[in-house]
Amino acid sequence: MRGPLSVLRRNGLHDATAAEVAGGWENVEGTRVVLRGDGTALLEKLDGQDFDFEDGWRLSGTGTWQLTDDGGGQVVRLALTARTRVDRRFPAPAVAPSTPEPPSTYSWFFYVDRDQHDGLVLFFMYGDPDIGNMYVMTRETES
Repeated sequence: MRGPLSVLRRNGLHDATAAEVAGGWENVEGTRVVLRGDGTALLEKLDGQDFDFEDGWRLSGTGTWQLTDDGGGQVVRLALTARTRVDRRFPAPAVAPSTPEPPSTYSWFFYVDRDQHDGLVLFFMYGDPDIGNMYVMTRETES
């Protein structure tokens, strides 16, 4: 889901546990992230954050994750350590011919918050920070 999330706390969340964060996460564009209880992660078609989103690549592979709290709120630090695939977002953004190869390793910082039903959501900002676009991951639905 992309767009403003109206329930985000201004002071950050501090009560989520690693066990609560562990599990499957997805967004409406086919991104899937599995945060395993042992600190490892599986990523499928995860877009870049901040200005990297504009490059249009989507990374898949394995990595690690950790829940931290810096006082301003909890963050999931997700690191891709072994890239297995690169996809492109469609429609593809206008990419200059000099655009570098997508990274073979990458790190994301997902902010942790709760929705109106007290369920966790993970999100990061993408694109121009003045616009405030949010890349939101919700708990994976059972199929």
